[in-house]
Amino acid sequence: MSNELPLSKEQILDTAEQVLRRFGPDKTSVLDVARALQVSHGTLYRHFSSKASLREAVTDRWLTRSIAEPLADIANGTDGSYSVRLRLWLQTLIGCKRTYASDDPEMFAMYAAVTESAAEIIEAHLDHLIGQITTIIEGGIRAGEFKALEPRETARAIFLAFLHFHHPAHFRQWTNERIDADFDAVWRLLLGGITSVPSH
Repeated sequence: MSNELPLSKEQILDTAEQVLRRFGPDKTSVLDVARALQVSHGTLYRHFSSKASLREAVTDRWLTRSIAEPLADIANGTDGSYSVRLRLWLQTLIGCKRTYASDDPEMFAMYAAVTESAAEIIEAHLDHLIGQITTIIEGGIRAGEFKALEPRETARAIFLAFLHFHHPAHFRQWTNERIDADFDAVWRLLLGGITSVPSH
């Protein structure tokens, strides 16, 4: 090994993500990442205690950058009504998941695996997303567009109502020809339940 200079966490995660994409999450080892960084695997273990912890850190950062941050722009935006914003938020979440499942299969596979093995990371991610929906619901209530429901509970219910369309366990159904019609049906039902006036 020829590069034992101090490494930042971001350097390690950048390289680990590249290596994971090259070899896939199941075949990638800490040694593979160390080789790519030209350091000893002991150097990496000073930052991450195991292969699992490294994978989880890569996945956590990927979820933040690829999912949470783009959605935050919608949740905190000012364009359109709150119902339009909510629908766009949901469609963006679902669209991102579909895109990554087909175009970034290695990272999507790792994300799917982490949903089963790292409950704390996934719970924190989901909590963050539900918080974004809560922001939209609170705005809609203030504007008189939505009923005076409990915002956080309503946001959680909305997130769960669309789970079939974005949870990785269901990704094989995302290419079903009825998937968009099913989304519209759930959306119409949900919108009728939260809007303060009948939806047209």
